[in-house]
Amino acid sequence: MKITLLGTGSPIPDPNRAGPCTLVQAGDRNVLVDCGRGALMRLMAAGVLPAMVDTLLITHLHSDHITDVNDLITTRWVMQLVHTPLNVYGPAGTKAMIDALMRMLELDQQYRHDHHEDLRANGPLEVNVTELGPDERFTIGAASVTTHATDHRPVKPTIGFRLEHEGKVVALAGDTVPCAGVDAMCADADVYVQTVIREDLVNFVAGVVPTGARFKDILDYHSTVEQAAQTATRTGVKRLMLTHYVPPMQPGQEDEWRALAAAHFAGEIILGPDLTSTEI
Repeated sequence: MKITLLGTGSPIPDPNRAGPCTLVQAGDRNVLVDCGRGALMRLMAAGVLPAMVDTLLITHLHSDHITDVNDLITTRWVMQLVHTPLNVYGPAGTKAMIDALMRMLELDQQYRHDHHEDLRANGPLEVNVTELGPDERFTIGAASVTTHATDHRPVKPTIGFRLEHEGKVVALAGDTVPCAGVDAMCADADVYVQTVIREDLVNFVAGVVPTGARFKDILDYHSTVEQAAQTATRTGVKRLMLTHYVPPMQPGQEDEWRALAAAHFAGEIILGPDLTSTEI
């Protein structure tokens, strides 16, 4: 498997970082986990055409994690030679979100059908949605996937995904604080992908911006860098892959962020700009 951090940015628009999105390539399958701002631009930069993605896994329905779902739906449709539906898996509420997007795209679909005979022949936009709770299992090609409860309250329900392929395991947590579900998902994983915050920087920014109180609220429902490292150690993870940096990681700060994790985890720590990747 290959895991690529397509988007590592925060909810605030960043000229250098796309919104949260991770690409997992397992065998011949390309799977997206969340689909934030600019995800498809980064997907192309990773050398994967949107038409080559057939599965989207959604950890939760915060806007910054689903901003580009409509772009994925439309762009893969217009780029496919033979139309196949997009498969979307996510927590309760995912179907309502996709249904709303499909209504939004009705006029666009009609315009393209009116103009392009081949698109008419391929049929309409089609998305298959499966809503999941924790402790469910399904397959994507030869990969086995299990869902696990995460804790991002008051956002609920939220889930993480554990993908197993040819004896290798990647655990993808999304936004969460440490909890039993995350521990179960990460047990002996080859790679653990976790969104993280820097508590020291959040407190500093909160003290100087007008919306400081609101910004400081994020501390109670995201893992800190240190907590992610502690989870990795506690669960026997081999590699810790950090993403969705809040506040945004600035150029030259990689060693600083890595040192915070290394104080609690002796394994390999992977972080950096968009398109940072690892293979297992």
